[in-house]
Amino acid sequence: MAVKPHSDFMKAGKIAGKVLNLIEGEVKSGVKVLKICTLAEEKIIEFGASGIAFPCNISINNEAAHYTSPYGDTKVFPNKGLVKIDIGAHVNGYISDTAITVDLDGSYEKYIAAAKDALEAAIETVRPDVRLGEVGRSIEHTIKKQGLKPIHQLSGHQLKQWILHAGKNVPNVGMKISSTMNLGETYAIEPFATNGNGTIKSGQHSYIFSNDMKNKKKIDRDALRVRNAARQMFKTLPWAGRWIHGKLTGVDVEIAIKALQRSGVIHGYPVLYEGKDGMVSQFEHSIFVGPDGAIVSTRRDNEVQ
Repeated sequence: MAVKPHSDFMKAGKIAGKVLNLIEGEVKSGVKVLKICTLAEEKIIEFGASGIAFPCNISINNEAAHYTSPYGDTKVFPNKGLVKIDIGAHVNGYISDTAITVDLDGSYEKYIAAAKDALEAAIETVRPDVRLGEVGRSIEHTIKKQGLKPIHQLSGHQLKQWILHAGKNVPNVGMKISSTMNLGETYAIEPFATNGNGTIKSGQHSYIFSNDMKNKKKIDRDALRVRNAARQMFKTLPWAGRWIHGKLTGVDVEIAIKALQRSGVIHGYPVLYEGKDGMVSQFEHSIFVGPDGAIVSTRRDNEVQ
């Protein structure tokens, strides 16, 4: 019997790709980041997903990952720079995770080429029983050809139903690791290219959270209400603080979220910056390891393959 990707996995990928196609043209200097986050998340549902797999990440310039607009965000896109848009949809828990980078004024072509070409090189490397380090080597080699560095502290990851980071990682550099991609597994592969030193540092703020579903710490009434709402609405998948606003009356959501973080009831994902504040580009696709190589679920209609 032929090993094929689950139809829901492919559907989730097609939806996410369609949303990125739409969003790409809306990212312009002076536009509010919150507007794009909201539009992407609305379109994921409108185009037929069961839900949003994680908040829309929009990370600009030296921000590598994990920026999503907080409630009431007034941040706008600059006149020039690199904007990473990373989105995820799920259909019945089957997840798609995909990203593009927009060069706002055409100044950063080599960054776009480095990350995009590295992703394609990685996809071509995928086959049953390939070592994950070999996939990473193809990414590293391609990025370095552009005179840039891969961010070695960030990696792609295995995907499973309802689990965004599901065990194995896909490195962005060559490594001597014995783990392999196996037939029938699904992964998100996401090269990051930079002119910095290839490390990351955590910022002070988190706008994305995930629930520790087993944590039973005693918390105050307002925090308990936010905890219960977050568990009911998002379960094991990451969520944005702004999604809670307007869902509960008479609760200071920001204070409750801080209390939940202190108690370990929720886990925050700090905004990640390049270690030397270098510029960062990123491209990402979700793939299924088929008998003859990678089957990409998140290909966009406007992509040249």
